Amino acid sequence: MEEGEAGEEYLFKIVVIGDSAVGKSNLLSRFARDEFDLHSKATIGVEFQTQVVEIDGKEVKAQVWDTAGQERFRAVTSAYYRGAVGALIVYDISRRTTFESIKRWLGELNTHCDTAMATMLVGNKSDLENIRDVSVEEGKSLAEEEGLFFIETSALDSTNVTTAFEIVIRAIYDNVRRKVLNSDSYKSEVSLNRVSLVKDGNTKQNYCCSK
Repeated sequence: MEEGEAGEEYLFKIVVIGDSAVGKSNLLSRFARDEFDLHSKATIGVEFQTQVVEIDGKEVKAQVWDTAGQERFRAVTSAYYRGAVGALIVYDISRRTTFESIKRWLGELNTHCDTAMATMLVGNKSDLENIRDVSVEEGKSLAEEEGLFFIETSALDSTNVTTAFEIVIRAIYDNVRRKVLNSDSYKSEVSLNRVSLVKDGNTKQNYCCSK
């Protein structure tokens, strides 16, 4: 966070993690540029996009980092996590193996990040309802167990993509404003902050709670 004469300016680093081909790059491109690449290939190395969001009349810059989930790029990710204050952990609702990897990704996040994180569990590709392999209830249950925000998205048709990022950005902003981001009391303070969001459209209900 930086402060200047004209007011306060915020820059938050957010990482997007999860197995390969769950749609991380398309979530990022949909959020940052409102684009979707049907023939998107695996990300090689690391890339990031910066998006400006206004919260309470203040300019907040979200620097969102994307890296491939394939094992051969795992060496990239130790530096990739450095300085991150938010994370989206993504799985594909039509591929159960990607959901079963979530706890491993959580473990990696906890290993590399020493600050309290605003973390969102994202069930992507909600447009593939006809071949769904992970229920909404399973995603919700895991999020509640681990103390995460939870939402289902579709980068293809834009469902809840902006909402997912904005919830995480708002949570980080609120944490910083309370000046408890690095406080030992942070987790206990916000563990009771559970919110249920009912959205119109394809997603029946998005459950949120912060870690």
